[in-house]
Amino acid sequence: MKRAFYIFLFLLTLSHISFGQELAIPANYSVVDSVAGDLDKDSIAELVVVYNMGPENEIDGVPRELIIYKIRNGKWTEWKKSDQALYRSKDGGMEGDPFGKIEIKNGILLISQDGGSSWKWGFTDKYRFKDGEFYLIGYSSYAGRICEYWEYVDFNLSTGKMIVKKEFEECETKEQKIYKRENETLYEKGLIITIQKRQEREIKISTPKYKHEIYIAIGKE
Repeated sequence: MKRAFYIFLFLLTLSHISFGQELAIPANYSVVDSVAGDLDKDSIAELVVVYNMGPENEIDGVPRELIIYKIRNGKWTEWKKSDQALYRSKDGGMEGDPFGKIEIKNGILLISQDGGSSWKWGFTDKYRFKDGEFYLIGYSSYAGRICEYWEYVDFNLSTGKMIVKKEFEECETKEQKIYKRENETLYEKGLIITIQKRQEREIKISTPKYKHEIYIAIGKE
């Protein structure tokens, strides 16, 4: 609750600094996080806001929406949005809220999420604006459990290059010991995913050598 309050104050301050722009928060929405930066290389910062789309549900959590605003006529005006770029507030499992952070670096929008319990997972999406849409250009992830294995994926969708590393651990002593590594590089070209349709369909890639199953998207439920 405090976090949302401080973010709201930040948005008010940002509006005041940026020549008095106003931000109209959708009805029944609440702010989770926000970041400002130039995403379309016009030298004018856009505003990216993560929202809860209603009150928290004790069992399922609350769905989330990401809205990107541009300044038009002195106001923050909705430009792009997606209800598939973010998991629900309880989709992190025992870890709780899966939302990590949003950032803008060199015009690229980064969204990080994670979760799990003893088995943990996390991933970061990278989006670039091109030809009127935000396209997924990078995906990096980790998954695994201490004393079992850790799997790391680095996928450049622009080039199609995917690097998959898997480290198997044992803990017979107090120290973790890696007893086997499986490293693999493959190419999966032509995969096009927009921020609006991030989870539109399940996308699973099986590596040719070790047969690891990599889920880039889990599909809409």
